[in-house]
Amino acid sequence: MSKAAAAASTLPPDEKSLPAMTRPRPFAWLLLVTGIVGFAASWWLVIEKLDVLKDPHHTTICDINPWISCGEVMQTWQAELFGFPNMFIGVFAFPVIVATAMALFAGARFNRWYWLGLQTGVTLGFALVCWLWSQALYTIGILCPLCMAVWAMMIPMFVWVTARNIAHGVIPAPARLRRSVGDFAWPVVALLYLGVIASILFRFSNVFFPSTM
Repeated sequence: MSKAAAAASTLPPDEKSLPAMTRPRPFAWLLLVTGIVGFAASWWLVIEKLDVLKDPHHTTICDINPWISCGEVMQTWQAELFGFPNMFIGVFAFPVIVATAMALFAGARFNRWYWLGLQTGVTLGFALVCWLWSQALYTIGILCPLCMAVWAMMIPMFVWVTARNIAHGVIPAPARLRRSVGDFAWPVVALLYLGVIASILFRFSNVFFPSTM
């Protein structure tokens, strides 16, 4: 018997039919990794922001050139969309993700209202980073590497929270979709990553592919 089959045989009956990544332990690992990386990037941005507030001439760790600069992005109104620095949202939101992961590792089972709340929060977070991505590329014209680390974590987090909630019936869906949602979640993540990378390459083509003329 393979390791995967052996692991599946030890699952409770109500979990054996679920896609592997939507089962509590694999899903908890995904939340833990994306939550920790997202929090670390947000916290680092807070530190850099405080340094900029103390010294307007402070050079942040990712001030590399005119097109890659956290410090320049911090000076824009988009960086304080709700009247305070956006990174504070991540500092408070990502610990919820990490706490959820640790609770799942401990065997916790949450009610449907909790998963709907998590879905709402992750969806709003994903919508926010999509807007910030569009602003960074097409309005500001400057990339913030630490912000991009947050974007990178939000993509699999949003896709897999949604997939998990469909598979578990939190989000109503046909039985066929509930069974197969795990098959296309990673491809969706990959396509979103490719879309972000392609948009950056096209927007900054003059930087990545300078004319030889």
